[in-house]
Amino acid sequence: MNEWIKKSIDLANSPHYLDNLHNIYPISEETWRPIPIETKKTLEAAFSSDDNVALLIELLKLPKFPVNDPYVAFLRKNPKFITYNPATVNRIAQKVRSIGFKAMIEDIEEPKSSSRSMGILFKTWLKKIGYPFFQESEFEKYNGVAFLEGGDKKLKDFANNKLGFKLDKGLDIVAKVKGQYIIGEAKFLTDYGGSQNASFEDAMRLLAAKGGRAIKIAILDGVVWINNKSKMFRKISELNEIALSALLLKEFLESLG
Repeated sequence: MNEWIKKSIDLANSPHYLDNLHNIYPISEETWRPIPIETKKTLEAAFSSDDNVALLIELLKLPKFPVNDPYVAFLRKNPKFITYNPATVNRIAQKVRSIGFKAMIEDIEEPKSSSRSMGILFKTWLKKIGYPFFQESEFEKYNGVAFLEGGDKKLKDFANNKLGFKLDKGLDIVAKVKGQYIIGEAKFLTDYGGSQNASFEDAMRLLAAKGGRAIKIAILDGVVWINNKSKMFRKISELNEIALSALLLKEFLESLG
């Protein structure tokens, strides 16, 4: 087990891990979606009628649809799709009617999270930890600790073109400590399964990338560090490559100097 993995496990299973992590991935207050009174009246009239087309037309004007259905996004693209697909419209409308008018309104007004994507939050925090960000020419010449400025694709292209990698996905950091380059992906893994497992595997693929002239790191936080029998924990605890909590990133960079 890499020393930074052990440090991260110890850190995550100690007091105030989540408290401190909130400085990197802050979750802001939720924002409600209030429906104007006149819109509610129009929705109530459509709901009370037998006109499923009218009901869907009104509902599709709103930012949030009251029920989950994979066909709704398609219907949003063009009003003609509503008239083209009467059976689908009737099915979805009945699904909406089955929950009742009050529940329909509550679902539409349900608060949306105002937190930004975790990747953006990480990069916002990264600019606050005390190291400069440079465009490519200055970055290559700089002899201290610094980060390459740019989006995921720009960082990937630098790693491929300048550092000898063959990556097919973007990066969250390209850093430099004196003459040593570091590339990495950052993931906040909130649960097990589904897209969270996919995010974890993305980070593992970076660590497994062959060749290149840089230290590869996976900057991981969340459930991955919980000492249990999960597949994530078993895999991370067997790694010899470098994975670490974002809370340890500054310490790691300074250890290279």
